[in-house]
Amino acid sequence: MSIVALLTFLLKQVALLVAGAFVILTLSPVQDINFSRASLSNRLFLIIFFGILGILGTYGGNEIFNSFANLRAMAVVTAGLFGGPVVGLGAGLVAGGHRFLIDPWGFSALSCALATILEGLAAGLMRRWLKERAMDWTVAFFLTILGETMHMGLVLLLSQPFEEALALVQVIMLPMLIGNGLGTVLFVHVIKSIQALRERKASDHTQKIFEIANSTVSHLRFGLNEDSAKAMCNSILERLPVAAVSVTDANLVLAHVGEGSDHHLPGEPFVTKATAQVIVTGEPIFLKEQSLIGCSDRHCPFTSAIIVPLKKNDHIVGTLKFYGSAKQELNSFLFEIAKGLTDLFSIQLELQDIQIKDRLLAHAEIRHLQAQINPHFLFNSLNTIASFCRTAPDRARELILDLSFYMRKNLDSSKGFVRLADELDQVNSYLAIEKARFGERIKVQMDVEKGCEDWPIPSLIIQPLIENAVKHGLRMKAEGGTLGLKISRQDTTLSVVVYDDGVGIPKDVMSSLLEKKPLEAQQGGVGLRNSNLRLEHIYGQDHAMDISSQTHAGTRIQFSIPYREELLPKVS
Repeated sequence: MSIVALLTFLLKQVALLVAGAFVILTLSPVQDINFSRASLSNRLFLIIFFGILGILGTYGGNEIFNSFANLRAMAVVTAGLFGGPVVGLGAGLVAGGHRFLIDPWGFSALSCALATILEGLAAGLMRRWLKERAMDWTVAFFLTILGETMHMGLVLLLSQPFEEALALVQVIMLPMLIGNGLGTVLFVHVIKSIQALRERKASDHTQKIFEIANSTVSHLRFGLNEDSAKAMCNSILERLPVAAVSVTDANLVLAHVGEGSDHHLPGEPFVTKATAQVIVTGEPIFLKEQSLIGCSDRHCPFTSAIIVPLKKNDHIVGTLKFYGSAKQELNSFLFEIAKGLTDLFSIQLELQDIQIKDRLLAHAEIRHLQAQINPHFLFNSLNTIASFCRTAPDRARELILDLSFYMRKNLDSSKGFVRLADELDQVNSYLAIEKARFGERIKVQMDVEKGCEDWPIPSLIIQPLIENAVKHGLRMKAEGGTLGLKISRQDTTLSVVVYDDGVGIPKDVMSSLLEKKPLEAQQGGVGLRNSNLRLEHIYGQDHAMDISSQTHAGTRIQFSIPYREELLPKVS
């Protein structure tokens, strides 16, 4: 066979081997193996995989002068560059040992087997030296060229008679250099492409989980119930290609969105045996046959199901279920997403207990705030009303009503959330009494956009700021000043601004004002500090107060409160 014919033949075999390797590496069972880990099982798999490819490289070659023009090097060099010395040497031993055993008495058997083993080991050592850079195509190509050149040298050195060895090398050297060099480059490219594809898939997987978690975990602040479950289902169904999404507790369907809504009914016991199995075992399952789902409705459209447990403090409290149908099939990617989501959901459910404790602490802070406000304010208010009893009895009666309303609301405010209108009524009652005390020294500008009255806000979140402005800002100026409150709605967020043109906040006080200190360590600014801490606790850092103040020029405090319908106070 001529050199050109042999080269053409080997290149065809290169294409077949690379295509076959690509198909194998993209099969689901193989993709489940994490090649980045240097575990014993992974190394064993790689040794066998590349060793078998090396054997196929022998059979895929052509017999020349009682020897073989072969493609073993492309497999064992790739094995070493990818898996390191152990994998390279192991694949070399498998492929080289096979070459020796099929023709132990052949005149080139020893040299070919030894060359294959050395090529695999050399590539592995190159991997240890260059790390990830070893998978560059130029490294792969030139290392294979050097390895096959060494191979030819061993054939000339060890094979007898020398004349036959020389004749063999003259025919096979160029085709094997080119064939194995090109094959190694293609192998490296295939493996890198598959790795990149897996990384993109993992990135998409993670991104999907975060998108869904970001839109759903806030609903779990108040536990696993029908409302939070429905929000979870809707969010997942919008973002994932599934036929239906369902959430259950340990006994009942809490929410079901998508196909099958006619018999998977919220508030009813779940109708699938598989769900009960997950509740008992706590193990996620991927069911690919309709009969395994165990739905009691014979017209159920679901052909597959993914069911994963929701846990709280190591106890199973429910399940998250993805359903597939003939039109919308499930896959292993969705199974991984479901498991990732339930891990996040379970963490959020565990955090609910911590949040309940934090709410109790927040209520204690409100009580502490009331203790700071009530005695001092009550004493001064009664003195003011007493003075009006002699000079303006009707005005005194009005102030008594304002004080009564203010105190009643103040005592009830530790329940958590109130309507904005209720908080403003309390603010107005407070300001009515203060204006009665100080007259024209206190001017008030109120600008509240219509339609915000029912907005749910934490109780005692605005009133302490108003009191601070009056007590520490305006009353410190002999001529008094102006207090302003501006409230407006911006889409789903309420903007609140409290400002005054009083004496401002000293720099040393400003620097320590919003430090997070325990109640017993708070020396001043209790109302402002507690209001800000509660905002951060309930709505997050993005909704904390923005405070600006200049000495003798006044103070401006701004914050925002997102609309949360579930926080609306219950009407009794």
